[in-house]
Amino acid sequence: MPLNDGLSIGALADRTGLAVSAIRYYEAQGLIKPWRNAGGQRRFERADLRRLSFVMIAQQFGFTLPQIKAELDRLPGGRTPTKADWAMISEGFRDALDERINTLTKLRDNLDGCIGCGCLSLEACALYNPTDRAAKKGQGPRYLMGDAPGV
Repeated sequence: MPLNDGLSIGALADRTGLAVSAIRYYEAQGLIKPWRNAGGQRRFERADLRRLSFVMIAQQFGFTLPQIKAELDRLPGGRTPTKADWAMISEGFRDALDERINTLTKLRDNLDGCIGCGCLSLEACALYNPTDRAAKKGQGPRYLMGDAPGV
């Protein structure tokens, strides 16, 4: 197939491993933007292979489609993203990933004691939450969310 003919949705599905319905969904979300050939068939740029691969990877890291779209919108349309383009996007995700890594590390390190929910179900809370002081700071696992144990 000549490069300027684009990829059919079936070819894109075969190359990415995504279902055609998923590709249509991502299209509806604005993550990829196909064009129509002279016969009215939907065609995709080869760069969409990388874009969809990025979507799948970013979702595995826990990013939402709106977050992923915001990053993809920074890429140039109509041309294959360069290494510099992808480096720019990785900067956008680095801080969020570092924060998630820190949260998961805290969770792992305190999992055998308490997750900071203030349930008072343990005689000795590993996160020092007597009389449920954490509840005064708000809902959820306060200490894992960044609040310091203490008054």
